[in-house]
Amino acid sequence: MKLGDILRDLMEERNLTQKQLSADLHVAASTLGNYIRNLREPDYETLKRFAAYFHVSTDYLLDNRAAQAETRLEDELLRVFRSLTRDQQELYIAQGQAFVQQNNKKERSSRSDSEKGKRSRG
Repeated sequence: MKLGDILRDLMEERNLTQKQLSADLHVAASTLGNYIRNLREPDYETLKRFAAYFHVSTDYLLDNRAAQAETRLEDELLRVFRSLTRDQQELYIAQGQAFVQQNNKKERSSRSDSEKGKRSRG
């Protein structure tokens, strides 16, 4: 994913217009438009301001995956998690754990069903 696409996604997520973002970051609207359309790339200082504004890393903005992350979805999961309040993070973890438990239950049930099938045929 290119920087402009990532910026566009972050803006949409926060219901920001280009005009609002350019005013907040003191970047000319036309310059911001060029970044979003992937016609130009910001300098390092501007990139850092984007990262601070959106509470993401410059690596996230540049689509540079951390060694631990295997996919963009994993990077996105971490970014979303970090943007939540402490209470929301705890709820988010609890919901994720519920999904894992549900998957494990389905897996055990599936294994059990296949073992029953083997016994009834044998």
